[in-house]
Amino acid sequence: MRRLVILGGGTAGTTVANKLRRRLPLDEWRITVIDRDSHHVYQPGLLFVPFGGDDKHLLQPRRKTLRAGILLLRGEIAKVDPDAKDVRLTDGQVVGYDYLVIATGTSSRPDETPGMLGPEWRRSIHDFYTYDGAFALRDALRDFTGGRLVVHVVDQPIKCPVAPLEFTFLTEEFFRRRGMRDQVELVYVTPLDGAFTKPIASRYLGRLLDERKIAVETDFLVERVDAGRKTLVSYDEREIGYDLLVTVPLNMGAGFVAASGLGDELNYVPVDKHTLQSLANPEIFAIGDANDLPTSKAGSVAHFSSEIFVDNFCAYVEGQPMTGRFDGHANCFVETGDGKALLIDFNYDTEPLPGRFPLAHVGPMSLLHETRANHWGKLAFRWIYWHLLLPGRRLPVPALMSMSGKHRPDEEVRP
Repeated sequence: MRRLVILGGGTAGTTVANKLRRRLPLDEWRITVIDRDSHHVYQPGLLFVPFGGDDKHLLQPRRKTLRAGILLLRGEIAKVDPDAKDVRLTDGQVVGYDYLVIATGTSSRPDETPGMLGPEWRRSIHDFYTYDGAFALRDALRDFTGGRLVVHVVDQPIKCPVAPLEFTFLTEEFFRRRGMRDQVELVYVTPLDGAFTKPIASRYLGRLLDERKIAVETDFLVERVDAGRKTLVSYDEREIGYDLLVTVPLNMGAGFVAASGLGDELNYVPVDKHTLQSLANPEIFAIGDANDLPTSKAGSVAHFSSEIFVDNFCAYVEGQPMTGRFDGHANCFVETGDGKALLIDFNYDTEPLPGRFPLAHVGPMSLLHETRANHWGKLAFRWIYWHLLLPGRRLPVPALMSMSGKHRPDEEVRP
């Protein structure tokens, strides 16, 4: 029996495990998924929790998300030994492998910013990327009576880079609908020089922030949080006060990646950006948010790259060349409030452009343009996630980005 071990049962790990279970013969392969948690979280749904959104269907038992024939092992990973080809757990278990897929993602590290953790954590300082954090923030927003609310990003890369913007837009709508928008000063604080990482999308999103009278503080590299004074302090000594801080802490890969000597300074595994194969250990692959791909750490990247990875992996283990080349394809719905959203679609070489998606002239989705169809597309994705994406079924969207329907903003074509 050849042994494939997948570390992490999140979006990427679960999708790939289920796809490979269909492709690799049961009598020749043993597939093991190792994860510390018993439940799988639908992370896009956490965005809506602070605003009183539907909190059902956010969790599924992890065993239920994996196909029959996949072994699920619960445990905390301590270290990988690439020479011995084994994974060591904190409880002393040792799991050998012939091929290893690292899919342990990225996670918030508030402990990396001085002053962020402490007595004010989950009181005047909140996050929304975690299950507990989203529910704590729901209570904080409900009880907020006015003042300055700061939405803050420590640094890039982060999981789902548009989520802080979505949260900001939804917060503006939340207080406007409560009749207290004039009592809330909203400030968006980013380490970037604009609203987003790509220039064209940054202009579109920046305009939306301006229209909603949301102040933007750019190039802000936080040095510490002075929780006593309720102040963010940057390395260039700028200060931004707050009454309520909603922060996206530094994101880092899993600690065992560093302990195993497999990662960079943020614990992401360096890989070939087209095949996801480790640059140092050819029998190791890193997928989803666990690698250092120069694209968004988003569920869409996990989805599109998994299509390429599975075909490549099946060829590789049979001694064939890996001919598939992932192009960094990502697309994301961006909630902008009032039942509307816009859509961005891009890859390594092409930034988000206006137009129609997935079909030119037909759509039905609009790129870089607010529509109700985009909003309903985002809401519909929850069903798609649980019933199609995670089970490893093919979706009717190409893994590689297409230029069909896209145009440069200086071209006189309506979005």
